[in-house]
Amino acid sequence: MRLAADFRSMARDVLQGKWKIAVLVGLVASMLGAVDGMGPEVKVNIEASNVKASLELAGYTIFSTGGSLNSDLGAFMVGRYTYIMVAALIMGALYFVLGSIIEVGYAKFNLNLADKLEGTFENLFAYFSYWKTTVAARFLRNIYVLLWSLLFIIPGIMASLSYAMTNYILAENPEISASEAITLSKQMMDGNKWRLFCLEFSFIGWSLLCGFTLGIGYLWLTPYQQAARAAFYREVSGTEKQDFEIE
Repeated sequence: MRLAADFRSMARDVLQGKWKIAVLVGLVASMLGAVDGMGPEVKVNIEASNVKASLELAGYTIFSTGGSLNSDLGAFMVGRYTYIMVAALIMGALYFVLGSIIEVGYAKFNLNLADKLEGTFENLFAYFSYWKTTVAARFLRNIYVLLWSLLFIIPGIMASLSYAMTNYILAENPEISASEAITLSKQMMDGNKWRLFCLEFSFIGWSLLCGFTLGIGYLWLTPYQQAARAAFYREVSGTEKQDFEIE
């Protein structure tokens, strides 16, 4: 049974000579909402004396504007607040749909890497015809995790780990339903949740270091993490196609 260090070693192995494409695809996937917490966010804050709007990427503000409520810009933003919120909701819904599709495509890209095949940008956009299934899967996962999180933090974490293989399952079996993919993930992760937790936790040091690079380090950390997770899926699903020499 492999440990976290083994999956990281496998990830480094499959990424050799492919870091450039992995970084570029990971960046595009993140910007399109396929990686939690890495996509763009628009925030509007109205306070007692001023109003502020900002665009954030990977938790960092890349553009910000605003002014006092008495300024022309502030008055305009307050007067158009309802329209801004409606537009934000529509954009958020579209972004959720797009991210749902792209995250399954990104899973396919990383599975190709795990199999030592050629991963391409086209992988990201290969599941548009299955958009209903991918959206349903993401929506159900989020709802289930939220409901379990209401009980306490730990049940929410356990639920998140249980459903972690859903995208990989859909990437290889897009014809099945969202609920079937989630059920298969739960079955697959039975007895393996702690192992995945250890794998994810093993990147904590790298994640902290990325914080000192204003998020730039995530350009390399994200592909590294995703490749390791794809290798993990190959083992727990019993679909491993390559032999690896663990360093």
